[in-house]
Order: sequence, then C-alpha cells, then structure tokens
Amino acid sequence: MTPGVRKVMFDRLLSCPAGYTKGIDERGSTEGLSGLILPQSHGHRRESFLYRTEPEFELSSSTQSRNSSIASEAGHGDDLIVTPFAQILASLRSVRNNYISLTNLPQNSHRSRRPSLVSGPSFNHLSRIEPTDENYVRRAGETLEELDWCLDQLETIQTHRSVSDMASSKFKRMLNKELSHFSESKSGNQISEYICSTFLDKQQEVDINNLRLSEEDTTSRSKSSGRGKVAPPLSQISGVKKPLGHTNSFSGSTLPEHGVQTKHPEQLAKILDNSERWGVDMFKIAELTDNKTLTCVTFTVFQERDLLKTFKIPGKVFLNFLQTLEDHYIRDVPYHNSIHAADVTQSTHVLLNSPALESVFTPLEVMSAIFAAAIHDVDHPGLTNQFLINTSSELALMYNDESVLENHHLAVAFKLLQNQDCDIFVNLNKKQRQTLRKMVIDMVLATDMSKHMSLLADLKTMVETKKVAGSGVLLLDNYTDRIQVLQNMVHCADLSNPTKPLDLYRQWCDRIMEEFFQQGDREREAGLDISPMCDRHNATVEKSQVGFIDYIVHPLWETWADLVHPDAQDILDALEDNRDWYQSQIPVSPASSSSDIREEDEGRSGGSQEDYPEDEEDKCTRSGGGGGGEDACHGVKLQVTLQEEEENDRDENTGM
Repeated sequence: MTPGVRKVMFDRLLSCPAGYTKGIDERGSTEGLSGLILPQSHGHRRESFLYRTEPEFELSSSTQSRNSSIASEAGHGDDLIVTPFAQILASLRSVRNNYISLTNLPQNSHRSRRPSLVSGPSFNHLSRIEPTDENYVRRAGETLEELDWCLDQLETIQTHRSVSDMASSKFKRMLNKELSHFSESKSGNQISEYICSTFLDKQQEVDINNLRLSEEDTTSRSKSSGRGKVAPPLSQISGVKKPLGHTNSFSGSTLPEHGVQTKHPEQLAKILDNSERWGVDMFKIAELTDNKTLTCVTFTVFQERDLLKTFKIPGKVFLNFLQTLEDHYIRDVPYHNSIHAADVTQSTHVLLNSPALESVFTPLEVMSAIFAAAIHDVDHPGLTNQFLINTSSELALMYNDESVLENHHLAVAFKLLQNQDCDIFVNLNKKQRQTLRKMVIDMVLATDMSKHMSLLADLKTMVETKKVAGSGVLLLDNYTDRIQVLQNMVHCADLSNPTKPLDLYRQWCDRIMEEFFQQGDREREAGLDISPMCDRHNATVEKSQVGFIDYIVHPLWETWADLVHPDAQDILDALEDNRDWYQSQIPVSPASSSSDIREEDEGRSGGSQEDYPEDEEDKCTRSGGGGGGEDACHGVKLQVTLQEEEENDRDENTGM
C-alpha cells in the first residue's frame, strides 16, 4: 500500500440491533427510525483526488511496510481511509491487535471496554506469537511504528479546531497541489483561480506591514475616498417587493392539480409522474407552465409527501407563498433563477427518497430541507459574493462580507413569510417554528460555495470515523450530525448539474457561463479585474467543466455515495460519462494544453502518485483568489440511535 493512505479492513458486514433516534417530528417528539448501510470500497470505480497519497504526513520510509502490515492483518485491502482522525483510529486498532498477539493475553484475562477484534472472523488467523517466534520482533517494531505515528498526529493537533478541520486542511493542501499541475497552461490557471476563489473559504489574514501606512498614503486615500452619493439606509431588506403577495393572491375555488394553470395538462402530468426520478427536465416544465417551474415543482413535492395535511398548511396560502417566492426570483438572471431553484428542490426530494435514508429524517426535517432548497437563491442578482464584496455593495455592507447572498436569500424568504397571506407555517407551534428556522438557516448558509471543502471534510470525517469505530454504528444522535447530512444533501442537489442527462447538463452549463460572462462584462465596463471564468473572450468551457468535476463535484458525490450506498451509483456513472464527454470536446492544440487533463486521467488510473507537501504555500493565496464499476457487497451497518431524554432537557432552539 502507498504511504499517506491508511487502509481499514472489513471482510464482513458488521450489524447491530435496530436502534432508535430522537429526530424532530411534527410534534417535536421522538420517532423510531431504521438504519442504512455504508460500503467498504469503491470497487473498480475511478476515485477522486482525495485518495492520492500524501507521504509527508508519515514519519519514515518504513511506514509503507507498516501500512501494508495493517492491510494484511485483516486480509482485505480495498477500503481506503483518507481523513486524519479516522486514520488515527485505524492505526490504534492495529496497535491493539498487535498488542494482544505479542502479549499472548487470553481473551478473558483482562477487562476491556471494547470487544476483541482478534476473536472476530476478520482476525481468526492472528495466532498467539511466542517470544521466540521470528515474527515477534517484526510485529513489535510495527506496533511501535503505529503508536509513534498516532502520538505524532495527536500531539500536533491544533486544539481549537475540530477533527473535521484536520481533514479540510489536508484536502485543501491536496487540491492546491493538484491545481498547481493543472494551472501550468493559461487556461488551466484561470480554471484553478476560479476553483480557489469560489470553493475554498480562505481566512483573510491581515498583513501587519499594510497597517503601517505612510502619511502620504493616508492623505492620498482620504482625498480619493470621497463619494458623491449617499448610501441608502440598511433598515429594510432590499429585493423585497411591496406590497407582498397581493398581486399573486390565489382567488380560485379549487387548487390546480399541480399548483399552476397550464394549456398542456397532460404533458405536464406525464413529466411530473416522474418527479421521484433523477434528471427531470425543468426547462420543459418552465415551457409548459409559463415559467412557473418553482411553484409547480414545490407544490407537487409537498403534495406527494402529504406535508400540507401533516402541518395543516392552508392550500391557498401555500400557493400565495409559492407564487410570491417565484416572483422574487429574477427571471432575467440566466442561471440563478426559479428554474434552478426548482431543479434543486426536486433533486433534494429524490435524495430524501434514497432507500438508505428511509425513515431516518422526520417530517419536520424533510419539510425544512425542501423549503430550504426552494428559497436558497431567491432574489439572486446573478453576481458572485466576491463581486458584491469588491464593489462594496449594499448587501456586502449589510452582511459584513460573510455569505452575503446566502444571508440575503434567507432574509427575503423569511420576510415573505411575514405577510399574512403567505405564512405557510401559521399552524406550527413556537418550538417547531424555531426548529424549522434554525435548520433552514443552517442549510441555506451551507450553499455558500466557499464552504464546500469544510462540508466535504465534515461528512467524510463522520463517515470514516464511524467506519473504523468498534461497532461500526454511525450515531445521528444529535442536531449537529443530523443537520450535517441535510446540509450536504442540499449542497449535493445544488451541485448536481454534472450528474444529470447530458443534454440537460449542457443547457445548465451554457446558462451559468452566460451569467459569468455578464458579470465579466460589468467588471470590464467598470475597469475592474475580470473574475476567473468571467471573460467571454478567453474562457475555456470544456476544460473548466472537467476541472470542476474532478476537483469539486466528483469528491462530493463520491462521499455522498458512500453514505447512501448503493443508491447513488447511477448518479456516479452519469457523472463520469459527462466528464468523459467534456474531456473529449477539449480542443487539441498547443494552446489548449489538453495533455494536462490526460495526465490527470493517468494519475486517476493509478499510473502516478503525487506528493502533497504539508508545508507548501497555499496556491490560492499566491494566485490572489478570494473568498461504477463493481461494488463491494461488504458494508458497515449504519444505525441512527439516541437515548431517550426528558422533554424539559431538550434544547429550546432545536427541539432535541
């Protein structure tokens, strides 16, 4: 096995009795839930860059044989663990097994809080080692190596950071290394800058030297900082149209079957009959409903899930809200409009239906996720957060440069709910409203693409840590873990275009590129630096999509597929097919540097191993960017369990 990637071996399905969780249901009470299965390998599917090596984390050259010894002990080397904390747990488990073998301790001679792994089927071949055994010294040396590595990792942990931050930092270093090779060409450099500035949340560090301004600098800046305009007050939420909802009030006596009037009811019904399938054509729905896509799709999803009845949502009020919400999406924005919102809503609906997640989430959690998806881009101006920050926009000032658009989407949506004719949650009690609001805020803020790597690291750390834990049980026993899965679900839906049928993916791609180009046009007219991928005169669309999939979309969906295995395998297949199609469209010319991508493919197939120096300078900082196959049947039983708590012990905000 190669250094930097530690293997955890399972050759059987670990199962536990069915457990129960305290979810948040329509009454704020507990509900029994079932579990789901985590896979133990990717089979022969192409893996993302997260599974490349990072040898600088190891202590010595002998660690390669040490890792190999871990693999050999269980007789199964397919499963790769890449998050640091899970690697530490895996190594400590190997130390424990070696200790038992070296000391010849009988299974019942010592009191242990943990079940012995040696007695299980995976370790039947680990016989007791006598001191005279020729393998004794080797096993002792390997054990010491494992222990030293674990201690080294634990001693260097920054105590103010969570264990998932360790994975996030590691993944960022690995991505920076990947992009340093990818950016050797001019087009690749632009794509690298785009990925860094969009998907990596870089903490802004203050250069002390810049604080020591000379007197001349201060004078010149004070003279040039005057503005002729007085900024409008920030006391009201911009983007909210007045009066709220009155022009959209539903006046009919009966609710339309799909929430909208249409001249083509049969065609619309045929499409919506497949609303639980991946890849519904939102553009066709927009055509059939006169661009009432979001109203139609969200109404259909709520009806299918019986949420109107469960939460006593008045039908007319619900339509008023949906129509008003859709009216607050800007139709002229090419990509971030109500069609995109409808696509994310329907995609979230499908992901919630994954058999692996059956009965895991309560109706209140389900409604919160669908609602969050529907509102997540309302009043989007078609500009990036960084553009708003760079131009000192009103929104950036209001939200202190932090998740500017995401905060704005939430503010607009909840302001719309305050209208008497739009309050769809009028019959929820106080605790339910508080819980729903908290969950929706957490999910929409997680759609800030600069939080991508942290979200990915959180999910992968949680999954891998529980894989190597003794029982193999993943406990969704607290709000943090439950919302983490929901956040990643909506994030996956928001980044699902490359997983859709190719004809739909290409339309989405054309729309997002046009939105980028329009921002670039504004930047050019204003004399600003044009943002990466926003210059319509030199953007390389095909190569950008390959990089986008390789470094952002594939690692995310790969991790989600681990969580819900095998439910997302078709999605991963489509993603790889679409990636290969865009790869084939890259122009072959000296300027295109398409060989960069080919080399990346060779690396993915195992032809090369890249190094990821721990102390390498962050490439994004240097570049100036801102804010298939055969699947293994073995798995770990994931169960959702939680001990019953007294009602008066529940958190007032979460209801847990």
